[in-house]
Amino acid sequence: MYSVSNISVHFSGNYLFEDVSFLVNPRDRIGLVGRNGTGKTTLLRIINKEFEPESGQVIIPADKMVGYLPQEMNTFSNATVMKEAMTAFDEALRLKEMIGATIGAIGRMKEFHSDTYVRLVERLNKAKERFEVIGGYTMEARTEKVLLGLGFKPADFNRPMSELSGGWQMRVELARLLLVQPDLLLLDEPTNHLDLESIQWLESFLMSYPGAVILVSHDRALLDNVTSRTIEISLGKIIDFKANYSDFVVMREQLRERQMETWSNQQRQIAQIERFIERFRYKNTKSRQVQSRIKMIEKMERVEVDEIDQSAIHFAFPPAPRSGKVVFEAKNLSKCFGDLEVLRDLNFAITRNDAIAFVGRNGEGKTTLSRIIVGELDHEGSASLGHQVSIGYFAQNQSELLDPEKTVFQTIDDVAVGETRPKIRGILGNFLFSGDTIYKKVKVLSGGEKSRLAIAALLLRPVNLLVLDEPSNHLDMYSKDILKNALIHYDGTLIIVSHDRDFLQGLTNKVFEFSRKGIRQYIGDIYDYLENRKMSSLQELEINPVASRQSEARPVSDQKLKYEERKKLEREQRKITNQIHQAEERINQLELEISQADHYLSDPVTYHSELSVPGFYERYAILKTRLDEEVFLWDELHRELERWKEERP
Repeated sequence: MYSVSNISVHFSGNYLFEDVSFLVNPRDRIGLVGRNGTGKTTLLRIINKEFEPESGQVIIPADKMVGYLPQEMNTFSNATVMKEAMTAFDEALRLKEMIGATIGAIGRMKEFHSDTYVRLVERLNKAKERFEVIGGYTMEARTEKVLLGLGFKPADFNRPMSELSGGWQMRVELARLLLVQPDLLLLDEPTNHLDLESIQWLESFLMSYPGAVILVSHDRALLDNVTSRTIEISLGKIIDFKANYSDFVVMREQLRERQMETWSNQQRQIAQIERFIERFRYKNTKSRQVQSRIKMIEKMERVEVDEIDQSAIHFAFPPAPRSGKVVFEAKNLSKCFGDLEVLRDLNFAITRNDAIAFVGRNGEGKTTLSRIIVGELDHEGSASLGHQVSIGYFAQNQSELLDPEKTVFQTIDDVAVGETRPKIRGILGNFLFSGDTIYKKVKVLSGGEKSRLAIAALLLRPVNLLVLDEPSNHLDMYSKDILKNALIHYDGTLIIVSHDRDFLQGLTNKVFEFSRKGIRQYIGDIYDYLENRKMSSLQELEINPVASRQSEARPVSDQKLKYEERKKLEREQRKITNQIHQAEERINQLELEISQADHYLSDPVTYHSELSVPGFYERYAILKTRLDEEVFLWDELHRELERWKEERP
């Protein structure tokens, strides 16, 4: 068991934490959450003994090891990826070297009955036993498995660390940390540098991890699937519930409602007692009762209501000017960086009001295509924007592109034009920059503050095509939810690159999967895509490996190829048709529920009790919205089916 006891930290005269205490059990899965700047990273550093609190202590048992992955780090290793990851097996590597040296020494011995020979053999046997116990014989296989899970290819294993970007170096450090298997694992935003497949692999790994985990993440799906306990830092205090994040949010609200109800009851009781005291204070016959009630109030334990940080960004994207029906069209589009081919012969069109998620492994071309669409990269083939298309672009490293020497106000003022200029302070206020904070230099802002400032710049002019590359990185849960809500209500065309499943859910109606230099389109949102991919993977696993190798060894007849192609096309058609039927069933169910609600609304006197059920009108509004979304999806699926039939004989 690990103990955090009465931790307090001051910053700029204010408490970051004040008397924070909690215990961590050996198999706990804890999600550490809170708004940007509340001190999540500081708390992890305190637990890792990198930072000393002003008061309080952290107790880690002497036989337990703590491992910590920070958000950012500088790696100066000249080792290869494989060797750097295998430094996790420090003892096993030393034993391996000792075993080799001992075997060499024994081989050079000529006297096999000497004490020296006996000692060398004993040392060798003990080293081999220990080497086997700590998994020395499987360390290379385990390292390869973790590196592959985190997105590396076998060809990357021998690449020098110095060739890798900061994000890929962080993956190597994460792999090393997971291989060490510390008793308490501290992860600070581990998914910032991972793609969707790697996040899913990490999720599965952490679910079966043998030690305790404290995870800082703004990925709600990861927190919900991995953690069973949530600790939120808010206004210097913590709220601790045994629940994943989504359940925690509900439980926290229920707790506050109960606190408010208890507080209100107590306030009524206090007011009643005070009225009695005031009324009979000067009557001798009531003096004993008055004194009794005064003591009652003094001894009363006052109910407190947990404070909640209500600060939040608030904004909406300007109405999008109308564009042509085709917003972007690619024909035989390819892109190479030197000898490295990233995209090959892409053919697709993006139409007005499409909302598309770009997903796939890192390095497959998502950012490259985004930059081609916005006109930042040259290319081969045709890439043309539609009629009257105006673009707003948020780059993956947008916060790094800000001038660090400019103030927050100057950053916006330099790009604001016309009628927008008088609104700068209001826009900044909506993004939590107010008072003296608008004069802070960009270089002192946190990652979340830089992201908010970069998003604020997108509001300075109306656009009808938003291209957003990882816009939710560094944003806390609340800010992400507000950004997502603004994007849902955006009335232009949207392209978004993200690996955050919860953020993407319900936000897009198409998914472009990038792989092998091409793209494949899926109708629906991210969870429709994931369900589809899972089914495809299971089908691939059912392929007989022997038959597969035989088919690779000898040519396949043209008739066989035509048959397999026809079966594949039939499967695709059935898939779209099934999706249409499913959408129709959902539409029928929603229309039935809405019809029942309309019946109640048509006669409010008769159906007063039904209309008085808490949440009736909110539920009614949600049903109407869902119906619109399902009808839109049904229409898109029919369009997709018609296009599919036109393109195929």
